[in-house]
Amino acid sequence: MWRKGNKRFGGGGGGNPPAKRQAAGKDGPSGGTDDGTVVAQISKNKRVSVTNWSGMPMVDVREFYVKDGKDLPGRKGISLTMDQWKILRDNIKAIDDAIKENT
Repeated sequence: MWRKGNKRFGGGGGGNPPAKRQAAGKDGPSGGTDDGTVVAQISKNKRVSVTNWSGMPMVDVREFYVKDGKDLPGRKGISLTMDQWKILRDNIKAIDDAIKENT
């Protein structure tokens, strides 16, 4: 049985609190916007761009936010490898047909 103030798993509650997660900086996975070519502006804060990640081209569909006057990439988005992009591209007609059926 556990008591108030103690962690249920991992022992007593007298230790240090867990470390907070820090936001990724310029070198993190959501680096600056200068490393990609914006291909399409979908809406005010959503973009499609082609980036180079670890030597591999990626198609990045991402939401951006403004901080200190700079547009920065947010966590909401997806990066597709070239194989994934080709599968999506080859299935656009089927996606369009499914949209027509559901509208």
